[in-house]
Amino acid sequence: MKIITDSQKIDELLVRGVENIYPKKEFLESLLKSGKKLTLYTGYDPTAPTLHIGHGITMMKLRQFQDLGHKVIMLIGDFTGMIGDPTDKTATRQKLTREEVLVNCKNYQEQASTILNFKGENAVEVKFNSEWLGKMNFLDILELTSHFTVQRMLERDMFEKRQEEKKPIYLHEFLYPVMQAYDSVAMDVDGEVGGNDQTFNMLAGRDLMKDLKDKEKFVLTMKLLADATGKKMGKSEGNMVALADSAEDMFGKVMSWTDGMILGGFELCTKVPMSEIKKIENELKSGSNPRDLKVRLAKEIVTNFLGSDEAEKGKEYFISTFSKKEIPSEIPEITPSTYDVITVLTESKICKSKSEARQNIDQGGVKINEIKVTVKNYTAIVKKGDVVQKGSRFFVRVK
Repeated sequence: MKIITDSQKIDELLVRGVENIYPKKEFLESLLKSGKKLTLYTGYDPTAPTLHIGHGITMMKLRQFQDLGHKVIMLIGDFTGMIGDPTDKTATRQKLTREEVLVNCKNYQEQASTILNFKGENAVEVKFNSEWLGKMNFLDILELTSHFTVQRMLERDMFEKRQEEKKPIYLHEFLYPVMQAYDSVAMDVDGEVGGNDQTFNMLAGRDLMKDLKDKEKFVLTMKLLADATGKKMGKSEGNMVALADSAEDMFGKVMSWTDGMILGGFELCTKVPMSEIKKIENELKSGSNPRDLKVRLAKEIVTNFLGSDEAEKGKEYFISTFSKKEIPSEIPEITPSTYDVITVLTESKICKSKSEARQNIDQGGVKINEIKVTVKNYTAIVKKGDVVQKGSRFFVRVK
């Protein structure tokens, strides 16, 4: 495939959603305009069975490189995923078995195919880092670790915080960035793309490439989707958008984002031109209703990841269910083992555990036939035909 060196497309790649470029923007710009075919990658550890929109952000940047004709590798961290990246973690991650990580990444390529192109003459290549990391012996590891210092590892914020709080730092956590660094060497890449929370790990790979291959590797870090206070979407907030989500769920989750995430959402998760996003910014400053802009954002995001027909379905469902406060016409049904509200919430998977169900009841977030369940009324009985609701998006009908 011919390498495209169009200045406008390259500028979009270098600017949109980008936090930093190492060693500097001009270095990567020169490479992109040289006509040389670059090889780059992003690594995805299979710590959960579905990719999410944060992964989608880096994939959209990879797709820009792919569309310019460069070779893109989607690296599945089936080896590093067993250990777990300590980045931003105040406690040690729970280790996963090889069987668990392989089950988790089973559908990753299918989920990523909504963004990346795995077919054709410049198809994205999928690799697994167990290919090289799983074959290393102790002597190999000793040689590899000789290129890193303990002082460098201790510079990481979360390790400093753990020391202050007298929490343990395990040796295998030091080895995680070493292993990620070796991924770059093993694949002999020209560059790496990742979220800015991965800067330390990616720069470790850049240093190792210099030491072992005398090669300058570029690192492009992406902004993280967060509001002005630094609040990010997450599982605990219930607004983490999975790439496997339905259009209805994806649309509803975006609508639950804070207003401060609107501009970042447009820049990082859509293909709306930056000139148009500037107009949206001005609309927000002039007092436009953030909700209307968020509806547009949700539709753009669902279109981007699932297609325009699905986006229209998601919008219609949201408007009928939440804007007009209607109960959806199609609701999942359940025949519970017992007819108390806690059992219905847990067996329908609306809540992951009984403790989560109780917490939602205590917070006033559970209704039966649109009537709020009173605090600590965990034994409230439901009958055939009753609709149990959690929050504004989750419904189940009792059979």
